[in-house]
Amino acid sequence: MKFKTKLMGAVGAMAMMTAGTAALAEAHGEITVGYFLEWPMPFEFAKVNGTYDEALGMKVNWVSFDTGTAMSAAMASGDVQIALSQGVPPFVVATSAGQDLQAIDVAVSYSDNDNCVVASGLEITKDNAKELEGHKVAVPLGTSAHYGFLKQMEHFGVDLSKLEIVDMAPPDGAAAFAQGAVDMFCGWGGSLRRAKESGNVLLTGPEKEDLGILVFDVTSAPSSFIAENPEVVAKFLKVTADANAMWNAGGDAAAAMIPVIAQDSGMDEAATAETMATFVFPSIADQESAKWLGGGAQEFMKGVAGVFVQSGSIPAALDDYSSHINLGPLTDAGKM
Repeated sequence: MKFKTKLMGAVGAMAMMTAGTAALAEAHGEITVGYFLEWPMPFEFAKVNGTYDEALGMKVNWVSFDTGTAMSAAMASGDVQIALSQGVPPFVVATSAGQDLQAIDVAVSYSDNDNCVVASGLEITKDNAKELEGHKVAVPLGTSAHYGFLKQMEHFGVDLSKLEIVDMAPPDGAAAFAQGAVDMFCGWGGSLRRAKESGNVLLTGPEKEDLGILVFDVTSAPSSFIAENPEVVAKFLKVTADANAMWNAGGDAAAAMIPVIAQDSGMDEAATAETMATFVFPSIADQESAKWLGGGAQEFMKGVAGVFVQSGSIPAALDDYSSHINLGPLTDAGKM
C-alpha cells in the first residue's frame, strides 16, 4: 500500500522527539492547548469566556489542528501541553511508537460524525462496496477516520492493495472530493458535511457501532506534564466537565451556548446545533465507568492497534495500553 511509508515515518519521528517542557505551566504561567476548528464542543463556551484562565490562574493559549497526528507531534516537541479531543487512533499510533502520552478524559463520543463518503456518480453502497477497488481514497492517516476506514474495508472485503490511498487532512480531502480528484473521502466535522453534499456514506453511525467501530476522542497530555502539574490538569478537566454539564442540561442555558460555540469553531449556528446533536459528552462518573476509562477504552485501544498492525500502518502494538490512561486528574476534578 502506498500509505505505509509516510505514516510509519511519522511514527518514527514522533518516537524520537521528547517533550522536555513538563514544568512549563509553573515556569511561565501559561500553557498551550490544541483543539479542532469546525468541531463544536461545550468547552469552547468556557474558552471564549476566559473560564479556563480564571480557574487555572494562568493564560491558556489555544492552537487549532487539522489532525490528531499533528497534535501528537506538537506535544512531542513541547509546543502543546494538552490536546482536547484527540482521536483514539492517533493517540494509539503515538503511544505504540513510544511517545509517553496519557489519556485523561473522554472528550466526546460521535459515531455519526466521523465517516467515509463515496462519490454519488459511482453508485456504490454497502451492497456493492467491493466495487471500490481500483478507486482513489482521501484518508487522514493515523486518525479515527483512518481506523474506521480500515474496519469498513475489512467488513466489506475490499482489498486495500487495490485502492489508491492518499493521506489528506479532512479539509483538503473534502475539497479534492468535491473537485472529483478522489472517489472516496474519509473525515469528520464540517469536512464530512461538505462531502455528503456530493456523495453517500456506506454505513450509518449505528451500523458502524454494531460492527464494533466505536468513535470517540480523548483529552491527552504528556505524562511528565501531568505528573508535574496535577492540580493544573485537574482544574482544566473540571472546567471542561462543567461546560459539558451545562450543555447536557439543555434548556435556555444550552441554547445560549450555541452562538458562542459557533463563532469560535468557525461555523454557522445551524450547523453547530446539527453537529452537536450527534455528539455525546459523558459525565465524569460515566467516564470513570467500565464502559470508558475504567476498562473499555483500554480494550478498544488494543483493538485499534491490532488493526493498524495488521494493515501494516504501524510496526507493532503494545501488550497493554493501561499505563497510557490516567484517571487521577479526572477523579480529582470530580471532587472539586
